Amino acid sequence: MDHSHSLFSEFPPVSTQEWMDTITRDLKGADFDKKLVWHTNEGFNVQPFYREEDLVGLKTHGELPGKFPYVRGTKQNNSWRVRQKINVCEKCLGAAHEKAITLISQGVTALDITFDSDAVTADSLATMLKGIDITQVEIHFDTCVMSAVKLVEIYVAYVKEMGIEPKRVFGSINFDPLGHRLAHGKVLENLADRYAAVMTASDYLPKFRTIAVNPIYFNNAGAYIYQELGYALAWGNDLLAQLVEKGFSAEKLGKKISFTFGISSNYFMEIAKFRAARFLWSNIVFAYGEKCPKVCSNNEPDGMERCASKMIIHAETSQWNMTSFDPYVNMLRSQTEAMSAVLAGVDSLTVMPFDTAFKKSDDFSERIARNQQLLLKEESHFDKVVDPGAGSYYIENLTDAIAEQAWKLFLAVEEKGGFMAEVAAGNIQAAINTTNTSRRKALSSRREILLGTNQYPNFTEVAGDKIEEPFLHACQPKEGTPVLDFNRGASDFEALRLATEKSGKHPKVFMLTIGSLSMRLARAQFSSNFFACAGYQVIDNLGFDTIDEGVAAAQQANADIIVLCSSDEEYETLAPQAQKAIDGKKLLVVAGAPACMDELKAQGISDFINVRSNVLDTLRHFNQQLGITK
Repeated sequence: MDHSHSLFSEFPPVSTQEWMDTITRDLKGADFDKKLVWHTNEGFNVQPFYREEDLVGLKTHGELPGKFPYVRGTKQNNSWRVRQKINVCEKCLGAAHEKAITLISQGVTALDITFDSDAVTADSLATMLKGIDITQVEIHFDTCVMSAVKLVEIYVAYVKEMGIEPKRVFGSINFDPLGHRLAHGKVLENLADRYAAVMTASDYLPKFRTIAVNPIYFNNAGAYIYQELGYALAWGNDLLAQLVEKGFSAEKLGKKISFTFGISSNYFMEIAKFRAARFLWSNIVFAYGEKCPKVCSNNEPDGMERCASKMIIHAETSQWNMTSFDPYVNMLRSQTEAMSAVLAGVDSLTVMPFDTAFKKSDDFSERIARNQQLLLKEESHFDKVVDPGAGSYYIENLTDAIAEQAWKLFLAVEEKGGFMAEVAAGNIQAAINTTNTSRRKALSSRREILLGTNQYPNFTEVAGDKIEEPFLHACQPKEGTPVLDFNRGASDFEALRLATEKSGKHPKVFMLTIGSLSMRLARAQFSSNFFACAGYQVIDNLGFDTIDEGVAAAQQANADIIVLCSSDEEYETLAPQAQKAIDGKKLLVVAGAPACMDELKAQGISDFINVRSNVLDTLRHFNQQLGITK
């Protein structure tokens, strides 16, 4: 066999124009931009195909893993820390320690320990860390803002007492008064001094990070990807600028900042986001005169040189798209989110338990969340391949496009006085809340899909008592207070369905299927999914020979709503017949948007459902009609 020629040398190259000519013919006159170009919420368009020529000129393309500007990762492997949360109070200290030991034995390599303020003592810390090798397991702390310096000082004293080499201690404290303001509206004065105090307290531990930037808040409030990244950069840059003025070097500050991002279900876009984040942040820090060489060696004990311009990223699966109904679908969402994060090279990852939206997580849900990561690491071996998206024409172009949009937002914030000034003015909160409202509106009309909530719901599911009291109420922002709106995407549909369930009524929707076999089946399926979103009982049928037969069956089933499912052409005669047979005793709904709709409305037939209907508003209307809500 002759191996002297490449396999593909026998095939002539195909130009972009040839591809476009073929696509244009296949479209048969349809508009290319409207039919095939994805107009994203991120402010740029995604083409239906990319070619090698589309890589030319991309600023984010071309370097190797571990090399400035770190698009392909800050290290030369793809190891990441499996991270899980533990809450510690004075009375639950023993149980919390036992849980920590168990988690480590089950694959967790980073503990996220939240101390209640009354538990921030030397004895509590020593008890909590007993038997834990903090040079092997990263320790990340959280506590109230006022106790942060004390906790860092206690931890430093613990490291000294245990005789541990300080350079072998990795981890962080989530000191984040800015995030507290975004979420709760609480204003703390002298922020730069507070950050400086925490920085100084941690001097003994050079690899322990004490400045937290948490764009996870934006993600959980429904932000678009470019907003989460753009505001994260502005946030980090503002802290850099203010602390440089306090006398800290950019090199030192860069090694003390950690970022926590959320992960949405936009799979490829999230991969691109993390790649763009490292690229942009490294250039920001380098602009401050950061002294770390552009190519850093990996000679640290854990194989990671923590140079100042390297963005250290912790990622958490999103809570905005989690649901209370059909909650096991949350596992599917968080699994793809976790995949995109680890393929993008994050440093550590928390998969939120699937029941986070409606109850305090338990051993089962936490074990599932932990195992979701372990499957990716130990069975799929995602830790063995560095940046597999590199070279993909699609992902490389997404990375560049997201970087451009995020950078524009970053510059806009800087021009208005910086991140802190914009938070104080409430402008950033308002922008994110506007996005939240826009996305929930898109969900209400199914322009954005949330599986199990506004599309293909579990028909027979009831919440019962599974939703715990603190999770029952919507997270409405305080009136007049510029805070983020953490209402999840599903919150409006869940309130609708809970209203149905708690009303004590059990509305029945009867599918009166008649006429064209294909159309009646398709429209019955559409209508069944439509009304099930409100928790109504759906009664489907194979078909009836006459309207009178169908109406009689609906009355016998004690239906509240009768949905006429047929073809557009047949509605002109069938709909008036159904209206006459029902005689106002039931609600009549026509499935579709027939050409004769105006004529039918003139005859008093007012309710129609179709793909253009706003599902949420329509179902709220029926809840009112049925006396479920006022």
